[in-house]
Amino acid sequence: MPIKTASPLKSHPRFYTEHFAIFKQLLRWSVLVVPVAVLIGSIVAFFLWFLNWAVHYRFAHPWLLFLLPFSGILIHFLYQLFGKSSEKGNNLVMDEIHEPGGGVPWQMAPLVLFTTVLTHLFGGSAGREGTAVQIGGSMASFFGQLFKLEKADLQLVLTAGVASGFGAVFGTPLTGAIFALEVLSIGQIKYTALLPALIASLIADVTVSAWNVHHTAYHIDALIKAPYLFSDYLNFDLLLLLKIIFASALFGLASYLFSILVHEIKTFFNNLISRKWLIPFLGGTMIIGLTYLLGKPDYLSLGIDAQYPGAITIPSAFHSGGSDHWSWFWKTVFTTITLGTGFKGGEVTPLFYIGATLGNTLSQLLHAPVSLFAALGFIAVFSGATNTPLACTFMGIELFGGEHALLFAVACFTAYFFSGHTGIYSSQRISVPKITDASFTDEKSLLDAGKRRGYFYQKFNKYLWKSKNV
Repeated sequence: MPIKTASPLKSHPRFYTEHFAIFKQLLRWSVLVVPVAVLIGSIVAFFLWFLNWAVHYRFAHPWLLFLLPFSGILIHFLYQLFGKSSEKGNNLVMDEIHEPGGGVPWQMAPLVLFTTVLTHLFGGSAGREGTAVQIGGSMASFFGQLFKLEKADLQLVLTAGVASGFGAVFGTPLTGAIFALEVLSIGQIKYTALLPALIASLIADVTVSAWNVHHTAYHIDALIKAPYLFSDYLNFDLLLLLKIIFASALFGLASYLFSILVHEIKTFFNNLISRKWLIPFLGGTMIIGLTYLLGKPDYLSLGIDAQYPGAITIPSAFHSGGSDHWSWFWKTVFTTITLGTGFKGGEVTPLFYIGATLGNTLSQLLHAPVSLFAALGFIAVFSGATNTPLACTFMGIELFGGEHALLFAVACFTAYFFSGHTGIYSSQRISVPKITDASFTDEKSLLDAGKRRGYFYQKFNKYLWKSKNV
């Protein structure tokens, strides 16, 4: 007589309990993040449209550049009047994710949107990712406070807000999700918010597309298939890989230079000038002077669309002859002066410009494929400046396709290490130092790491703490 055995599922009631809990949690996450993502995606779509209008309006009216110093004064007083705590920008959002406390003010979203457009309308060299991330963080915080979310839920919604803002502004939803997790701490990723971040980033990106706002498309030319060193044993070109490693180390040093200069310029002017509204006025005047010294406006604003035929832009850097040898350096100077003297906007699009033009230059020196090296510089300089090599590797795949995924990873991880313990976000935690040396174990954030870098960083930290205690 056959013996009856219990069903495996019935003998393990935990199976039902666990998967019901998973389904319930997924439903709860969706209810939390989907409305926020739709709102953020809609605001980002409006921001991208408004920003595009501002850039092209300045193209048609070049004399607007002469009003840049006065727009800087206006931006300064707008923040003094309506959003002094918002001055910390992305760092405030990151601090709130680490330790929810005072919240991210809802005023941050309209304030940073309007002041970023002002910066670009009058020719400041800045980006747009910082604005989108702050919009995401601000709206997510507003939603969390409105519904009185608990600490864990608020952290999750803030992370999803960052993911949706980043994914929507560049049209890279997977990158947005990973970036929101990876940017918080160097050397450690907490996967708790991974699925909500991906849902939010994807919904926000779809929302931007639904508003009929499109992103710039980039393309890597097909590589010429030819015999290479050890081609009988390797499925990749070893010599090309060595060239990429060398170039990526320089991409990391370019990231280091950018991060240091932004902080040094801010520190220098804050210690030199007591009347703070004079700082953006002086910065705007310097941008005007440099533009006329170089004799071209190529390093103003985003650097994506060409103001005139033959202008150096990010897309032009993907072609031979589409960049000058020192374009990457001048974009670094223009952007660090703009942001270091108080104008608003992100850093990432200028970092794309710096990386793509430096990649163009190095491709000529190393006799390497131009569009490939421009793409590698595009993502690797960003990786080094934000300490997000995984996110940047996925960005390469989303923007350029998966054919060169291995090369993207090599470039991003190499640049990440060569950028050292620097970055554009001072609130970024250091969970695992890049260097396994005892002298680096006491650094808890990039702000702490900056204390090791001499006089200007010490003065910068002292100024920050003084500002907090006022």
